[in-house]
Amino acid sequence: MSAPNPPGLILFADDTVVFAAKPSGLLVHNSAYSGPRERTFVDIVRTVVGQRVAPIHRLDRAASGVVAFARPPNASMWQHALQDEQTEKHYVALVRGRLLAPVLVDHPITDETGVKRAARSLVLPLATCGEPRCSLVLLQLLTGRRHQARRHLKHLDHPVIGDANYGKGPLNREFASIYGVSRLALHAISLACIHPIHGTRLVIRAPLPEDLVTAFSRIFSAGLPALLT
Repeated sequence: MSAPNPPGLILFADDTVVFAAKPSGLLVHNSAYSGPRERTFVDIVRTVVGQRVAPIHRLDRAASGVVAFARPPNASMWQHALQDEQTEKHYVALVRGRLLAPVLVDHPITDETGVKRAARSLVLPLATCGEPRCSLVLLQLLTGRRHQARRHLKHLDHPVIGDANYGKGPLNREFASIYGVSRLALHAISLACIHPIHGTRLVIRAPLPEDLVTAFSRIFSAGLPALLT
């Protein structure tokens, strides 16, 4: 039996897959790396859709945005679909400093086993601000490595505001106290892929959460880019 669908939670669903908008602060699922077991986003989605579903990819606890879940027995099919070169994952981030031109980051990332893996991201500036000195960027992951968005932005010396692992504590506290950026300012805004059965192109979009809209609007007085509204 399914439960009521909270507004904005389920972004798209059919007989094989569910795309949902994860809020910041929730694990997608429990794992060996996440410590004691807790209620996770997959538990919430399972309750809403009324059956077991399996997360197909990960999103950091502190990040928000699109996450895909496969209905049984379609996990393998959807994993292959999301690994296809036609799949596009886009993130919006508020970062330190002014990024004035697009950058292709081609920088390997060391995985959980200590092995360096090839990793590429395309970072596009959306808006910049002189005071505070920061930028809104759109980041497309061209590969899928753990913490890739955060680590590549750190590599550019443009860490995500609110990032406790790769950012700067004093700067994070300043943005929290003055502008209300009280969490990791990273949002998985869209995921586009080819449906593995129908062959149609799906574009799943998770609107920017209200907490980020409010904080970003305080910083960028000229207004947010059309992409985010």
